[in-house]
Parts: sequence; C-alpha cells; structure tokens
Amino acid sequence: MLEAYPVVFTLDTNKTVIAEVPDVPGTMTVGKSRQQALARIQDALIAMLAGYTEQKLPIPRPSRPKRDQATVTIPPMVAAKLAIYRAMLEQKVSQLKLAERLGRDPRQIRRLLNLDHNSRLDHLEAALHALGKRLLVDVRDAA
Repeated sequence: MLEAYPVVFTLDTNKTVIAEVPDVPGTMTVGKSRQQALARIQDALIAMLAGYTEQKLPIPRPSRPKRDQATVTIPPMVAAKLAIYRAMLEQKVSQLKLAERLGRDPRQIRRLLNLDHNSRLDHLEAALHALGKRLLVDVRDAA
C-alpha cells in the first residue's frame, strides 16, 4: 500500500517556501527552498497522523496528485501501523481486544500503534493477520 499525499507549495512573504498536505489539514512546514520544504514535509505529515491516531480520528486517504505534482510518501513501517489502526477502527476492535487476539499485553499494542516506535516486522504482520489483513512488500527502482 503506497500512500503518496500530494504537496502544495506557496512562496511566503519572507521568501521562504511553505509546503502543505491539503488531504491532512494542518500538515505544513517551511524551507528556504522548495526542495528543503519537501524534504521536511514527511516529518510534519507523520506528526499530524500521530495526532489523528491519538484522538482516534479516521486517517484521511491521499487524493490523486495532479500531473507532475510533488508527493510525500509514508514510510513502510508507518504505513503498516496506519493499516492496523484503520482496520481496528473499521472493525471496531479496541487495543485490549487486539491484545487478547494476539496473546499480548495491551501496552505492546500501544507501542505497536505508536508511529514513532520502531516495531518488529513480525509483530506488525501478526497484528494485521489478527485483523484479517496481510502485509505485502513491493520494491521499486529509486526515482
């Protein structure tokens, strides 16, 4: 699941560049150049999505980018964690219920859903499997 969110750039009055992700309101950063702003927007997006998960809000899906529009992608581990979170919301499965399904302590599920925590791939796969999902990996040439 490749999640690529379109990015919009605006030149600020002080000649810095503002990068925003319209699909996730409030996601923005600045840079001295468009390239610097684009390099920083991924961290801003992850921080905003972490806030969505903490508030138990649905994660917005990315819209289709316009031709030649810059995008920001979600790192694979974060994408897997968001897939678990989305499945839990859709199926109305609490962290406690998922912990029971996996035979784990609920604190482990909180860490599993923490976008900043470096979780083990086998734990992510087990959680997705418990929710009727499967993790696939796709490797592509670098752009």
